[in-house]
Amino acid sequence: MRGVWSRVSITGSTTDMVDVTGLAKVFNRVRALDGISLRVRRGETLALFGANGAGKTTLLKTLATLVRPSAGGGRVAGHDLLTEREAIRARVGMLAHGHHLYEELTATENLRYYGVMYGVPDLGARLGQTLKEVGLEQAATRRVRTFSQGMKRRLALGCLMLRNPDLLLLDEPYVGLDRQATVLLNDYLLQVRARGGTILLATHNHAQGLALADRVVVLAGGRVALERQRGEITAEELRQTGLDPEGGHG
Repeated sequence: MRGVWSRVSITGSTTDMVDVTGLAKVFNRVRALDGISLRVRRGETLALFGANGAGKTTLLKTLATLVRPSAGGGRVAGHDLLTEREAIRARVGMLAHGHHLYEELTATENLRYYGVMYGVPDLGARLGQTLKEVGLEQAATRRVRTFSQGMKRRLALGCLMLRNPDLLLLDEPYVGLDRQATVLLNDYLLQVRARGGTILLATHNHAQGLALADRVVVLAGGRVALERQRGEITAEELRQTGLDPEGGHG
C-alpha cells in the first residue's frame, strides 16, 4: 500500500531523536519513572516492554510533552524537553489507547481540525486521500459517534498519518484494532521505517515487538531493567526474565 505519508521527508539533523537523562515522575508519592536515561537514534525502531505499572505509558507521555517530568531532562527531536515543548509537539505523534477524536464532528472534520492545528501542507487534497487510505472514504460525512470502535481507531491512525510526524510514540497500538486496521498500521510502520522515521513501540506482544524493533528496552519499577539489540533476545527469553508478563497495560 502506498500512501501520502511516503512523500514527506524527515527533517532535522542526524543526531539522536531521543536523548534524555535521569527522567523521574512522581504521582501522589508513587514514582512512575525513577531516573530513566534513554537514547534512540534517528531512524531506529525501539520496542518498549514491561509489566503493568513499569512506566511505559508515563515515559511515552513524557516524551510527547503530555506529562512534565519531576526531574531530569534532555532533548526530543532536537528540542529541549523542558523549554521547547511546542516545538517537540510539532514533530511528535502519539497513538495511545483512546482515540482522542471529536465525536460530534465528521471524519473529514476531525482530519481537517488536526491538519489545521499542525499546519499540514496541501490539506484539502490530502483529506480525501487519507480517508481512502484508512478505508473510511464512504464514511467521510458521518459523525464519529456513529462509528464502530474499529473505525474510530482507523480514523485516529489517519490523523497521525495526515501529520506524518518524525517520531512516532505508540502505546499498545494494536489494542482494539480490527483486521483491516491492523494491516493498515503494519503497512504504515513499514513506510515510516523505509523513509527513516523513528518509532517507540510499547507493547505486551513480544513477538510483534521483536519483529519490528531494532532494539529492545524492558522497564521495571520505572527504571531500565534490560536492553538488547535485535537478535540478542527471543520472545521466550523475554518471558523467562519475569520482567514483562504478557497482558494488560503499564
